[in-house]
Amino acid sequence: MKKEIKHVLSLKDISDREILEIINKGTEYARGLVELGEQLRGKVIGIYFAKTSTRTRTSFSSAALRLGANIISYGPDDLQINTGESIEDTLQVLSQMLDGFIVRTSKSYKPLIDFSDQSNMTIINAMTFDEHPTQALADLTTIKLHFGEIDGINLVYFGEGNNTAIALALAFSKFSNVTIHFFTPSNYGLNKEVLSYAQNEAQKRNSQIYEFHDLTSLPSHADIVYTTRWQTTGTVKQNSNWRKEFEPFMVTEKLLSKYPKAIFMHDLPAHRGEEVEASVIDGDQSIVFEQAENKFHSAKAVLDWCFN
Repeated sequence: MKKEIKHVLSLKDISDREILEIINKGTEYARGLVELGEQLRGKVIGIYFAKTSTRTRTSFSSAALRLGANIISYGPDDLQINTGESIEDTLQVLSQMLDGFIVRTSKSYKPLIDFSDQSNMTIINAMTFDEHPTQALADLTTIKLHFGEIDGINLVYFGEGNNTAIALALAFSKFSNVTIHFFTPSNYGLNKEVLSYAQNEAQKRNSQIYEFHDLTSLPSHADIVYTTRWQTTGTVKQNSNWRKEFEPFMVTEKLLSKYPKAIFMHDLPAHRGEEVEASVIDGDQSIVFEQAENKFHSAKAVLDWCFN
């Protein structure tokens, strides 16, 4: 009988029940309610980051170790992918030796999805060009810890429709009575196909996801104001004057003052004075470092869910 293997490749593939299970486990880890050490005992986890990472790489490496696993870390020049071997051949070889493989790349996650129909190795998408699912799971864990619930949340996002924004749209589409407004520059919005999918899923749960390319439609209420850095890892802007297009979407004190009861979130790293004013990210409404810490607790929950 073929062994069931769980993956975290795209939030489209994980049910609302499973997402809530991961989030709830993440909150338990954050509160110190779960004893560590045995969840991944005897497992060997490969961690391959072709692109830079501070929080995601550290959170998964530390989480795997604290849950009892052994890890093998690969940098961008360590695997033969760097010399032309296909990702498919690499995955085939690694699946004979590893229990899990955590991967970050600037390319599409399609090869990972194509290889997911095997019974040897769990694959976790730690960010691809298409989506950053583990970021959204960590964000939802933070939101659950802060508000107690995710249903009914109102979030306003400013900036590029990048892989973090895509993951947020897919994640929130699994919850009820949620409203998300994405404010993105023209030509830098969310992938239209993914946005349409998320909007359709949200409507099934009485939730709404909107996207606008100017600030004339700002909502009157927000529980969360969210932004990401404008120069996302692995992406290149085609227009040399792109900064001018992004400037109206900077989160300033004036903008945040419209939502005095909202919390401010940012997936980090941040460029103060670019996508956000220093007084905002370092201000009283900001929970960005709590959010960053929860990547560690969420990583433990993701690994726990995948292997148990």
